[in-house]
Amino acid sequence: MTPAGTLALLHTSPVHVPVFDALRDRHHPGLVLRHLVDEELLVRAREAGPGAVAGSVAAVLAGAVADGADAVLCTCSTLGAVAEDAAASLGVPVLRVDRPMAAEAARARRIVVVAALRSTLEPTVALLAEESPPAEESPPAEESPPAEEARWQPSPVTTVLVEGAWERFEAGDREGYLDAVAEAVDRVPVTAGGVVVLAQASMADAAGRTSTPMPVLSSPRPGLAAAAKAAGAGAAGRGRPEGPVRRAPGAPSRHPGKRRSDRPDERRGL
Repeated sequence: MTPAGTLALLHTSPVHVPVFDALRDRHHPGLVLRHLVDEELLVRAREAGPGAVAGSVAAVLAGAVADGADAVLCTCSTLGAVAEDAAASLGVPVLRVDRPMAAEAARARRIVVVAALRSTLEPTVALLAEESPPAEESPPAEESPPAEEARWQPSPVTTVLVEGAWERFEAGDREGYLDAVAEAVDRVPVTAGGVVVLAQASMADAAGRTSTPMPVLSSPRPGLAAAAKAAGAGAAGRGRPEGPVRRAPGAPSRHPGKRRSDRPDERRGL
């Protein structure tokens, strides 16, 4: 039997901890989750850009690997790219939670990205571009194929910033936050072959509150599924037993700014 492995999750809000615990219990029993919460990473990234916290993110991830993680999942869309960039030096897979969702969305004819944080829009649009198949060069006019054989072109992407929603989230008004997101989704014009992407993991539960006929995609479930697969493969490849792994003497355990989530009433972060 393939070991389930150990997965470290980097969050910038403690509200994600019970969400991913519940998904693990339902879909990936046996997978060991280690939740690492560092709210200041998002605060700093919003002020100075994600690149400004690249070193801090890399340090947090290195501590997780030293603590025995077989893979790492970053649940913050704003920090996803810098987390992935740190993978080369860590020796274990580092995944961003929104990549599987983006891969699914990229197959649609039209994509609408909904976010509550402006800092999330650019990384999400860039990720969608990465996941889109490369556009083929158009043939000369005299060689243009019939309409039914028209070559694929990238899906157009529209962004929607839900004004005022993030302030509700930070104030602890989760219901108001989700309602605001759902209302924004339902205001998106319906288009054939279109999808709505909920750019932040914290938005996932808003999908069930919408009435739009278009698919509404969220990241936690597919993101955790991909990370669970990576952690299991890593554990099997290392011949590592399931459960906690002892660190070598002197190995770093965790970044000073990182802590385990033990205060679910906190509401800052993504």
